[in-house]
Amino acid sequence: MSQNKVHTEALLQLCLEGKQSAQVEIYNRYYKAMFNTAYRIVKDSAEAEDVMQESFLNAFTKLHTFKGDVTFGAWLKRIVINKSIYYYRKQQKKNEVGLDEILYKVEDNDGIAEDHGSTERMAQKVLETMKQLKDNYRISLTLHLIEGYDYEEVSSIMGISYANCRTTISRAKESLRKKMIIA
Repeated sequence: MSQNKVHTEALLQLCLEGKQSAQVEIYNRYYKAMFNTAYRIVKDSAEAEDVMQESFLNAFTKLHTFKGDVTFGAWLKRIVINKSIYYYRKQQKKNEVGLDEILYKVEDNDGIAEDHGSTERMAQKVLETMKQLKDNYRISLTLHLIEGYDYEEVSSIMGISYANCRTTISRAKESLRKKMIIA
């Protein structure tokens, strides 16, 4: 067992005993990754921060249910994703339109130079283009390609059938390709 895993397990045990310093240490280890996960789904930094905070509170409250079948980070990430999707669906019901969907920035795109930073720029371009996709496409691609969930997990998280999940991801990839060609 790795040193880091043993240390994390010890910190989790201290959290179960109510040690706030252990909770702060766990928070400091995971907050950036969990914020990024929430942000990719809710598309708003303030809301992603709220989702992340709620997720940590939920995780610390329900820590006694953590069985250790998966890593703590994977367990926490699942909580963050579920809360993010819940938030997203709640926003859809309210039919709110985010400010970033109304305003969009036009980037000066002189073409991508073949240099050391071209891969990073291309990745950034893909992420920016993903924001233009329909929400179900964006979320399914984020879960599958960025977060690394397989089709079964994505279908479960999104509450759709396995076949619908595969179709949605396939169509999302095609839509992304077309938008990348236009951009």
